[in-house]
Amino acid sequence: MFQILVVEDDANTARLMRAVLKHAGYSVYSAANGLESLELTDRQHIDLILLDVMMPVMDGYEFAEQLRSGGDNTPILMVTAKDLPEEKCKGFLVGTDDYMVKPVNEEEMLLRIKALLRRSRIASERKLRIGKVTLDYDSLTVSRESQEQTLPQKEFYLLYKLLSYPGKIFTRLQLMDEIWGMESNTVDTTVNVHITRLRRRFETWPEFEIIAIRGIGYKAVIHNE
Repeated sequence: MFQILVVEDDANTARLMRAVLKHAGYSVYSAANGLESLELTDRQHIDLILLDVMMPVMDGYEFAEQLRSGGDNTPILMVTAKDLPEEKCKGFLVGTDDYMVKPVNEEEMLLRIKALLRRSRIASERKLRIGKVTLDYDSLTVSRESQEQTLPQKEFYLLYKLLSYPGKIFTRLQLMDEIWGMESNTVDTTVNVHITRLRRRFETWPEFEIIAIRGIGYKAVIHNE
């Protein structure tokens, strides 16, 4: 069971969040400020932190900054009444992974938590599982039951990126910059070539497909996960 820490000084808001999270099947801890949270994370494993900004003693920004400076990469979903772009930027700069503005839509909050936990698990295990398919980052292999393929490095990184964010559209430039590097002389047609190869490799695998978004780029679609 995933363990979530709710950092919120408003008792009613904290109570509601705990109730929603417990109903969704999570184990929930709570703290009223950043200092309490740091003390709690020192003695208790936490999988995700739901973090308010405006709190006494130590606010959310300072807490996130101290947590990250200590090498702790626990996912942080910042929840705040502040909706100004500069406040969001400040949150991301101190180490926040995602951001929601109050009043929070409970269903959206649970979806964002699920996505953050999924990406965190992928990062720590260096493996991505989609139904019967497993991508192993260290060996560059993609396996399904008795089938296993070792991919060329760039093909694997491209597939791993797309499948790590199902439904998200990546432009060719984004993919080229991340996989080949900003200093590369590679042209964007190289991305198209690699996508074509990946489609051919896995055209009979029912778990996923790569969709071209005309004039923009590509996205991965996962089936029956």
